[in-house]
Amino acid sequence: MKNSIYDKLTYVNALRKNRKKLSDEVLTAPSLFPELLEACFSGDPQYTSKAAWVLELVCIREPEWILPHLDTFITGLRSLKEDGAKRSCGKICELLCDHYFSGTANKTKDQLTDQQLKKLAEVCFDWLISDEKVALKAYAMHCLFLLGSVIPWIHPQLCSVLEDGYPYHTAAYQSRAKKILKKCTKTSK
Repeated sequence: MKNSIYDKLTYVNALRKNRKKLSDEVLTAPSLFPELLEACFSGDPQYTSKAAWVLELVCIREPEWILPHLDTFITGLRSLKEDGAKRSCGKICELLCDHYFSGTANKTKDQLTDQQLKKLAEVCFDWLISDEKVALKAYAMHCLFLLGSVIPWIHPQLCSVLEDGYPYHTAAYQSRAKKILKKCTKTSK
């Protein structure tokens, strides 16, 4: 366990420079990536958020590294309890969706299955209708809007949820919801 990712995570805190330092180390030693992913979904509150923060930074730079671990990642999303871990993993979901629905050929399109897309949609809807932080809900809205282009039932459900929840949420939620509703209206015409 000496020099494991768990040891390294004990020195990580919310400061971006500390998260970046470990993400840079993982980027230079890709063999650490599976253990980082494991720590993210370990259920141990001492490690999950820290691991997710680092995982997010690694996936921003090397989005394809998550692809061999999609089943583990998508299945693990439901097990997350800490807000920080959920937010970072929500960002990774957004990255996956952005790559999958981009206009260019890429490995994400080849490796993300229909079943995984459906599971991702379910998790995003759970986040959207649950009592979660606005940032996570915003990532979920974005993902669901994109997923709605290949899963027909999503856009009507998404619009319904956003319209129903609109008056009860923060200005940040309302702003993102308004943009998504506008896009949904354009795509349904």
